[in-house]
Amino acid sequence: MASRGKLVLGSAFAVGVVVLAGCGASTDGKAEPATATTGAGSSMAADAPSSYDPCKDVPQAVLDSEKLRRTRVVNDDTSAGVKWRGCAFIRSDGYGVSITTTNLTVDATRSRNFPETTEFTVNGRRAISTRQFDGQYIKEACTVNVEMKDGSLDFNLNNPQSNRDTGSTDSCVLARGLAEKVVPSLPATA
Repeated sequence: MASRGKLVLGSAFAVGVVVLAGCGASTDGKAEPATATTGAGSSMAADAPSSYDPCKDVPQAVLDSEKLRRTRVVNDDTSAGVKWRGCAFIRSDGYGVSITTTNLTVDATRSRNFPETTEFTVNGRRAISTRQFDGQYIKEACTVNVEMKDGSLDFNLNNPQSNRDTGSTDSCVLARGLAEKVVPSLPATA
């Protein structure tokens, strides 16, 4: 099974290997990926939405304002059919984030009952933020999913407190702020 949740962000993070999302219970102190079930009655599209490519379509002005640089492509699939398509970005001395399209909907994310689930809107689209990481690092990670046709735009952000530039800011505040900057670039039909 692919593990889109594992993202090596180099020496910028004290943790080394950072699990960015989709985590469930832990076993022997190690985070385990969350199952890909989407809840009773929830359906999932066969693939992640292709109407927006985070690797190409996130405006450069947004990346510049957040001091983000692209580090790698993030294309992951789970055996249960969940798919992510996009790119990972990092800010030196700051947070790391994967911005992907996924066939997980806002409703499917809500049905998982992750900690600190908060619903809101971004540029007229339904959105949800969740903490999808168990254990001592739960506050360092936050995922925001913004509604798209047949899925969502997923901002999977990790922000350890040791980061000089952003470590004192809540990861969900950062993820929501980034979503508010990026989502206006989504096509209206996406």
